Amino acid sequence: MIKTMLELRHLRTLKAIEETGSLSRAADVLCITQSAVSHQVKALEDWVGEELLYKQGGQTRFTVLGQTLLNLAHKVLTDVDSCELGIRQLKEGAGGPLRVAVECHTCFDWLMPAMDQYRSRWPEVELDIVSGFHADPVGLLHQSAAELAIVSEDGAEEGVTLFPLFKFEMVAVVPADSKLAERAYLRPSDFKNQTLITYPVPDDMLDVVRHFLKPAGVEPARRTSELTVALLQLVASRRGVSALPAWAVQSYVERGYVAQVRLGKHGLMSTLYAAVPKALSNKAYVLDFVHLVQDLCLRALPGVERPS
Repeated sequence: MIKTMLELRHLRTLKAIEETGSLSRAADVLCITQSAVSHQVKALEDWVGEELLYKQGGQTRFTVLGQTLLNLAHKVLTDVDSCELGIRQLKEGAGGPLRVAVECHTCFDWLMPAMDQYRSRWPEVELDIVSGFHADPVGLLHQSAAELAIVSEDGAEEGVTLFPLFKFEMVAVVPADSKLAERAYLRPSDFKNQTLITYPVPDDMLDVVRHFLKPAGVEPARRTSELTVALLQLVASRRGVSALPAWAVQSYVERGYVAQVRLGKHGLMSTLYAAVPKALSNKAYVLDFVHLVQDLCLRALPGVERPS
């Protein structure tokens, strides 16, 4: 019998490198160090006697031999993950309703793909979004009107368990041809003579107000917009400035529609959480949704990090 040094961890590492495009991002997804990822790749290359990866345009690519191992990873891991999911479903049953309440206007870019993927894994779970914007989504958990809430506040509440999803940077969004766009970072005082354009939500749900402007005593003129694209159009036409997650505006920045600037010298970081009733916090169908969202966002959203 031919012996192999291949293990599931090697295959998961190759798959993570493919999906993230870099060893550092793969390490973040896998919750290991970049050095550990490099050692795994080096061990595989020593085993096969050839390089498996190369750099092209800032992205990590696979050689022909590397692609052969990657194809194996896809086949094997699909079967393994399906088997593990089936075991959990047999142990707990199909699950129950999973209604998701959201306070984040920009969450739908990643929430909808996650929900689509989840439905294929748990077809008997009644997955749905609680319609409308909710200033207090956790309150819906207490009212039994939702089973999971996506929130940006980490305050613990009795009877509720919080699962950190991912950490991200909030950035200032400014006109692409403005002087502000040339700055390395903005100070709160830079907002004094600007109009701040936000979603129509309470100030305690706006990180830029709560953690950046208010502590400095800065209260700029205000304007609101319900839709992200309308908000960005207002910024592009010099009607004001805004603050949004970096991952939500990257495509607009890359097209030169608007520019993004760091808020403060060290940036303004925020974290999203999944809040669930403690009675559901150990249910497989709930945990699988949380882990799926974590995994999808860490792999697909630019600039997000695993929460510390």
